[in-house]
Amino acid sequence: MQVIQARNYIDGNWQDSRQEFESLNPADRRQTVGTAPLSNAQDVEQAVSSAKHAYESWRDLSWVKRAEAIDTFAQLMKRDIEELATLVTRECGKPINEGRADAVEALHMAQYVAGMGRMPNGFTVSSEISAKDAFILRKPKGVIACITPWNFPSAIPLWVILPSILAGNTVVFKPAEQTPIVAHKLMELFHEAGIPAGVINLVHGTGEEVGDPLVKHKDIAAILFTGSRAVGKYIQQVASGDAYKFVATEMGGKNGTIILEDADLDIAVNACVLGAFKTSGQRCVSTSRIIIDKKIEPEFTNRYLEKVRRIKVGNGIGEDVFMGPLIEESGVEKWKVHNQKAKEEGAEILIDGEVLSDGDYACGNFVSPFVYRFESYKPNTFCLREEAFSPHVAIIGVDGMEEAVSVYNDTDYGLSMAVITEDYRKWRWVRDHADFGLGYVNLPSIGAEVHLPFGGVKASGNGHPGAEGILESVTHRIAFTVNHAREIVMAQGLSTTV
Repeated sequence: MQVIQARNYIDGNWQDSRQEFESLNPADRRQTVGTAPLSNAQDVEQAVSSAKHAYESWRDLSWVKRAEAIDTFAQLMKRDIEELATLVTRECGKPINEGRADAVEALHMAQYVAGMGRMPNGFTVSSEISAKDAFILRKPKGVIACITPWNFPSAIPLWVILPSILAGNTVVFKPAEQTPIVAHKLMELFHEAGIPAGVINLVHGTGEEVGDPLVKHKDIAAILFTGSRAVGKYIQQVASGDAYKFVATEMGGKNGTIILEDADLDIAVNACVLGAFKTSGQRCVSTSRIIIDKKIEPEFTNRYLEKVRRIKVGNGIGEDVFMGPLIEESGVEKWKVHNQKAKEEGAEILIDGEVLSDGDYACGNFVSPFVYRFESYKPNTFCLREEAFSPHVAIIGVDGMEEAVSVYNDTDYGLSMAVITEDYRKWRWVRDHADFGLGYVNLPSIGAEVHLPFGGVKASGNGHPGAEGILESVTHRIAFTVNHAREIVMAQGLSTTV
């Protein structure tokens, strides 16, 4: 297939590259999907300067006019949805049905944000003084840095870029090095949609050479980041040196599905197969802990293992593939470390995952599922507390609902949680006592929708979610009061008498 040459996009122009890197298909590393620029701080400076200049005119447009530009983009995305889905699969390895889901979620975000342009973005409140009107309005913050991951290369960028520009901000977009070609395709659509020069700028490259100077730049007003805990924490620390900089971070999870004694086991098995192994476990919301009542654990485990063994692993371009490759060889090595830790820490290995390297697997980053069991919870273990980001899942026996929630909470993370139960009183108790940002009942721990907030607590993030909730991160809510009287009357009784 044709090798795509991605470029930086700054001030409405495609920029030639001085140096490039390759983006390889993780299902077949012999296949180059495209090339992209290895940018540096000079490129970042140009992009931020362009965004700062464009902000002055873009902010003056109405929300409706900005939304119309986003709607034009949505129409173009809808036209090219299958091309985008295939590109997602080729570049990040997800099976084609997940590539389509990624692209459709991106489209849904564009449609949702376009509709928000005609919704209220402020409101009037009563003043204590009848002759005054008080307003609360949203104002844009300025230039927003959007730093996004590779595992949802079309959806997550639009979660953060589109609300930012709808509100009147401008953007510098730094995509993951693993998926620059999907980012390039999105930028081509923005360009075709006629988004004015400088409103969205794209700079490719590494975290060290592009991400670091971007988050440190004095003209960046807010940073929207999805990625690892270590990088997110570093960004928070850097931004804290500038009192005006706002940071919204989403930094992964050690997510759990809680299965209570009364659970429907058909739902439980299917929820845990989807939650643990879709995207090969490479989701920040993937189920890595199945926390189950001991009374039903044996039957669940037998049924679960039988279904896991039927999972087809392969090149995601095939319609019948359930699980694709890991994104890169370092992901395979990390998976091995987590599996070895489970063995060292006394787990019973139920399915010993393997590196797949024969035949069609020879040139890809393929592994099979790894499933292990603890009859009872074992605290202070690496394997049950640290994010594996791979097809690696534990089954943990517990005695009842309260222990299940205690086990779920015993990790530094707090992103996603699912509970399987037929009792509404039980799921309500779990909802109110588990530490999470995304909760599901009789569903997998995955399944975000764009009109809902997305974010976590504890080490999973700082509570400022993406998707629907990101508007709070890219606007100031300002108070604005108007006096209609011929004199000044103050709510606290102050007087102009001197």
